[in-house]
Amino acid sequence: MTAKTHPRKNRSSKKTAGGNDSGGEVRIIGGQWRSRKIEFPGATGLRPTGDRIRETLFNWLQNEIVGSRCLDLFAGSGILGIEALSRGAESCAFVEAHPPTYQSLAQQLSKFDASQPKTQLIRDDAIKWLQSSQPLAQYNMVFVDPPFSLNIASQCCELLENSGLLMDSSLIYLEQARSQNELDLPASWQQLRSKSSGQVSYSLYRRETPDQTVETRAN
Repeated sequence: MTAKTHPRKNRSSKKTAGGNDSGGEVRIIGGQWRSRKIEFPGATGLRPTGDRIRETLFNWLQNEIVGSRCLDLFAGSGILGIEALSRGAESCAFVEAHPPTYQSLAQQLSKFDASQPKTQLIRDDAIKWLQSSQPLAQYNMVFVDPPFSLNIASQCCELLENSGLLMDSSLIYLEQARSQNELDLPASWQQLRSKSSGQVSYSLYRRETPDQTVETRAN
């Protein structure tokens, strides 16, 4: 797999409560790369989404993942996007700001066969990228796991909705600290699933345009 890189500004990486400052590795749990491991560097608060949550998430997505075009915001280790590729996603764009984490992710992606689905690796702060990005592509599956300590989930989701990066029926996965305030999400996002595990709350939404909503009610 060849990662297409775009060096950008040095900003914060995906960070969550807890984490391991010495780095570590995380295992792919499904698909063609099942049991292969992804290494990630030490970074304050960096913690990839755990096996149990990923297993639940990709059970939710099992009928949608094949052929999907994914966007992994606040990518960190990249495990969400890589797990999606392992399970049949067509492509994935990874947005990561922290330089060592970005470089590590590029190295991890290079370990996979170049004939596998396309990847794009973007070095930038996800919020600033959403604010300034010119949508040359659209995505039907987006992973949103912002730094818990910044409490920016609502802002990120509003920017994503207005960015032009979403398709009419895009799926959006959102992960946040269980203790954070209630989210203010776009009116077009309909919650499909929601669960909690320990200190983490995670949900799946589908974007529905006004035309889709009217059609659904008519049926």
